[in-house]
Amino acid sequence: MKSAITMTSPGPDHPSAQGEEPLCGGVSVLIPARDERDNLPGLIAEVHEALAGQRYEIIVVDDGSSDGSWSWLKQAAQEDSRLRPYHHGTSFGQSTSLWQAARLARGRWLATLDGDGQNDPADLPDMLSLATLEKLDLVAGHRTQRRDDAVKRVSSRLANAIRQALLQDDTPDTGCGIKVMRRDVFLRLPYFDHMHRFLPALVRAQGGKVQSLAVRHRERVAGVSKYGFFDRLWVGIADIVGVMWLVRRSRLPSPLENIFGHAASEAIDHGSLPLVGTHVSTPSASAPTSLFDSPSRYQADGHDAAAGDSNPDQADVARGAC
Repeated sequence: MKSAITMTSPGPDHPSAQGEEPLCGGVSVLIPARDERDNLPGLIAEVHEALAGQRYEIIVVDDGSSDGSWSWLKQAAQEDSRLRPYHHGTSFGQSTSLWQAARLARGRWLATLDGDGQNDPADLPDMLSLATLEKLDLVAGHRTQRRDDAVKRVSSRLANAIRQALLQDDTPDTGCGIKVMRRDVFLRLPYFDHMHRFLPALVRAQGGKVQSLAVRHRERVAGVSKYGFFDRLWVGIADIVGVMWLVRRSRLPSPLENIFGHAASEAIDHGSLPLVGTHVSTPSASAPTSLFDSPSRYQADGHDAAAGDSNPDQADVARGAC
C-alpha cells in the first residue's frame, strides 16, 4: 500500500510561488512527467510559443523522477514566472499528478499534455477556441496519424475498441494526452487511479458536452515509454468495469418539471410561481440538468457561478475564478 502522497514545491520565496491571483479566464497547462528531463525543456518552450499573448501558466508535476528532472525544473522556474513545478518523492501515477495539479491551477481552462513531447502544444489554441465557441466541457485530442511503434499502436487500438464497445463514450482516442476542459468540470469528477483514461466517459455520464478534434502526434525523441502492452489492455479492462458501474449509476441529466408541466428553468424565467416551500434566490435560478450546469459558465469576464460550490472545496474551485 502506498504511503500518503506528498508534493514538494520550490518554496514560498521561489518566483513560481509568488501571487495566487486567478488567471481571469486563462488556461493552466498541466504536464505530468516521470523521467522526461530531456523532453521537458523543448516542450515547455513550445507551450510558450503556442500560447503567446494569452493568460496561462504551466504546472509540471515531476512524478518521482530519478533523471534530474526536478533539479532542472527548479532552476528553470527561477527564470520563468509562468512555470510552477511540483515534485513527488516517489511515483504516484499520471491521474494523481493531474488531479493534484488541477486543484492547484488558477485558470478557468485546463490543458493537459504528456511529458514525453509527443503531443504538439500548437494544437492548444484550436482546442481552446472550439471549447469556447461550442460551449463544450471537454475537447479530446484524436491522434489520426500515430507516431508510435507497432506494439504501442496495436495495444492502443485494441484498448480503444474495447472501451468504446463497453462505455459507448463516442471518443475515438480517449488515451490521447492532449485535452482541454473546464477546470470546474474536472474537479467535480470522481477521483480514482487511471481516471485520466476515461475523462470523456466520466464527463458525458454527468451530462457534459464532449467533442474530439484531430491533433498532431510526434515520435518520442528521448526517454522511454512508461506503459507497455498489458498496461493498456488488461489493466484498462479492469478499470472499464469500474467506470461502467459509475456510468450506470449516474442519473444526470435529469429534467425537472413543476406543477404547471414546465421545465423548472423555463417556469422561473417566465415568472411562474415556484412550488410551495421552494426558495428561489434569484430570478434566473434553475434546476440543473447536468452536474456542470451554471448560468454563467461561459461568461467572458471569467466569473464562474460555480465558484461557491461545496464539492469540491470552495477554495479549490474559486482559484479558477476572478
